Amino acid sequence: MYVGYLDTNGTLFAKVLHKGDVFVFPKGLVHFEFNFGATPAFGIAGLSCQNPGLVRVADSLFGASPAITNEVLAKAFRIDAATVQRIKAQFTTKK
Repeated sequence: MYVGYLDTNGTLFAKVLHKGDVFVFPKGLVHFEFNFGATPAFGIAGLSCQNPGLVRVADSLFGASPAITNEVLAKAFRIDAATVQRIKAQFTTKK
């Protein structure tokens, strides 16, 4: 499973998880989980707060640095990679 989150500056922190691995998503940040394997994946989530605050999701997802892959965004939004690239062009990559 490929997982990651974006900090408040739009920086991507991501990792490929294998059976038994653990990954912590900080409270209130945009995050994703993507099963790119051929078999079903299983994950357990624990939440600590029902009020995560304000996150500008589009800016975070499409303006991340390093960028979230087109494959992940296309799958998440059920669009093609060309559409993802057109959307990404509307956002400046944060450094």
